[in-house]
Amino acid sequence: MNKRYIGALTLIPLLGLIFLGGYFLKITTLFLAARGLFEFYHVIMKKGHHPVKSLGYGALLIYYVLLVFNEDPLRHLAVIIAMATTVGFVTMVFSEKYSITDISLTVMGFIYTGVMFGFLILLEGMKGGIYLVYSVFVISWVCDTMAYYTGRAFGKHKLIERVSPKKTIEGALGGLVGGALGAFLLGYVVQSYTGIEPWKLLIMGFFGAMFGQIGDLAASAIKRYADEKDYPKLIPGHGGILDRFDSILFVTLFVYAYVMYLI
Repeated sequence: MNKRYIGALTLIPLLGLIFLGGYFLKITTLFLAARGLFEFYHVIMKKGHHPVKSLGYGALLIYYVLLVFNEDPLRHLAVIIAMATTVGFVTMVFSEKYSITDISLTVMGFIYTGVMFGFLILLEGMKGGIYLVYSVFVISWVCDTMAYYTGRAFGKHKLIERVSPKKTIEGALGGLVGGALGAFLLGYVVQSYTGIEPWKLLIMGFFGAMFGQIGDLAASAIKRYADEKDYPKLIPGHGGILDRFDSILFVTLFVYAYVMYLI
């Protein structure tokens, strides 16, 4: 059997736990964030950087304890980031091994994986939150599928060739339309649970798909910077968590911000 199909099968239990919500979602999200942080540090170390890994993992663990047990974890996030930065500076002062770049990448890794994945937990805490979590995956998956097939059928103009040679402008536009329609259809089905009109999810899907494609390109740019083809392999035929969830990270952020501040 093709490795990609085997890998897809291994993702099913992981996604099932997320879709169950509650502590299943929280524990699975913690795993995804921790594994994502490991992959980020692994790749940048290939470029010769030295992140303070214990600091990054420590900040992640503290934040996720708050996400699970505190009613307003975002209120403490700025303090966690500031304290991590301070500890990083102290480490840099007393150890010649670490540079300002290493400290910056340490904190950035925590934000990129820990904070971004954490928005899945925050989303579930909203009214009809589990359906908003579903919308993140619908937007990302439909966007990716439509972008792939639109690009294959009509793609002629490269999007950002130096970052991702195969992506085209036509494919990206197809992805935007796909993400919008996917969110609209889901919104129509679950409107009674979320209380959100489907047309608002149509807009959310369009811009969410845009953020998702940016997330995909950002993950590719990190790998190209480190001269790596994939993140450390975890899923057969699919690479690592950051290869599969790169767009999810950015879609989750946008959906949370859209619902919180505009709806």
